[in-house]
Amino acid sequence: MLVNLLRPKTTVSAHCDLPCGVYDPAQARIEAESVKAICEKYAANEDPEFRARAIVIKEQRSELVKHHLWVLWTDYFKPPHFEKYPQLHQLFNEATKLAGAGGTKGSLEVKVADDLLGKIAEIDKIFWETKKA
Repeated sequence: MLVNLLRPKTTVSAHCDLPCGVYDPAQARIEAESVKAICEKYAANEDPEFRARAIVIKEQRSELVKHHLWVLWTDYFKPPHFEKYPQLHQLFNEATKLAGAGGTKGSLEVKVADDLLGKIAEIDKIFWETKKA
């Protein structure tokens, strides 16, 4: 009898932890654009102090890209999204690796930053499709 009394009367579900609008791939994209700009500025500048500082900032921004992607991957996207978009896990894996030590965090190549931005654009497209549903 006590179990029946404590059992919830209404079952609700939500696809995110807070009301929609708190998640957005734009955060990762902005940081990735910053990484790309730093790579370009690094290549155009010979000053060793500038270059050293650029590397530190680029690594910090790359870490922020990973953070924002992980939040989307682990907090926003839910099993129904992964069922509808089976490539999503692989896409996030590739994107976070492109932001990591084997990607923009460890490279100064503009092409690597462009590749990262491409993956984020793919995630962004899927994200906005899920928001319409």
